[in-house]
Amino acid sequence: MRQPVYFLSHGGGPWPWMPDMQASYAPLTAALRAIPAALPRRPDAILMVSAHWITRGGVLLGSHPRPGMLYDYSGFPAHTYEIRYPAPGSPALAARAADLLRADGISVDFDAQRGFDHGAFVPAHVMFPEADIPMVQLSIERGFDPDWHRQLGTALAPLRDENVLIVGSGLSYHNLRLFGPAGRDPSVRFDAWLQTAIAPAAAAARHDRLRDWESAPAARIAHPMEDHLVPLFVANGASGDAPASLCHHETEAAGGLTVSSFRFD
Repeated sequence: MRQPVYFLSHGGGPWPWMPDMQASYAPLTAALRAIPAALPRRPDAILMVSAHWITRGGVLLGSHPRPGMLYDYSGFPAHTYEIRYPAPGSPALAARAADLLRADGISVDFDAQRGFDHGAFVPAHVMFPEADIPMVQLSIERGFDPDWHRQLGTALAPLRDENVLIVGSGLSYHNLRLFGPAGRDPSVRFDAWLQTAIAPAAAAARHDRLRDWESAPAARIAHPMEDHLVPLFVANGASGDAPASLCHHETEAAGGLTVSSFRFD
């Protein structure tokens, strides 16, 4: 059975390990916890495309069999720098993904040192707290080109038939200077456009809209840098013509933001 593809708005920092943030993150927690039961079967592995790993001139795949941790945030309590998400890596999946990408002319190499960043380990922890499903991280490319990243996803699509869950981890709204009430209006406006953009049944039609994202209402307010939107381009590419559906939506995230996550199947 073919696995779906997800684009997840992963929230801010190490929120699952901060008790004072649990109430505000209840909608996202519920959405992420619901994902395993909504899958056609338990995945053999996860390919995680994180907005927090950006490379230049091509992409990298994590290839360590036991990845460590990368605490790529600052200003959080000391205990959040001791978090462990001990899921194994999968050098075999990294090699398979690299073969698919190279066959499509995409420059790719391996990184055997980099650990899981919080764009990967935060949603993975909430979805699969046992940390017993192998996970491989894939970077995004610094040019942030929508066409290039859609091709990246299209090349990886065969993994869905190999019981690999492909997850794009970013945020539908990501402006760290306008969080909370200050981001309410731009996040509402951009999210309304985004939901319209992913509505068509065919991935090509969705992509025609997504590639023009900068003309969307409040686009550059919602995404001063589009790194957190790019995993959606990859997810849409991997979706084929699978329809998109809203799997998480809230209007008071981080004190006033409208954010969304999507499933393609």
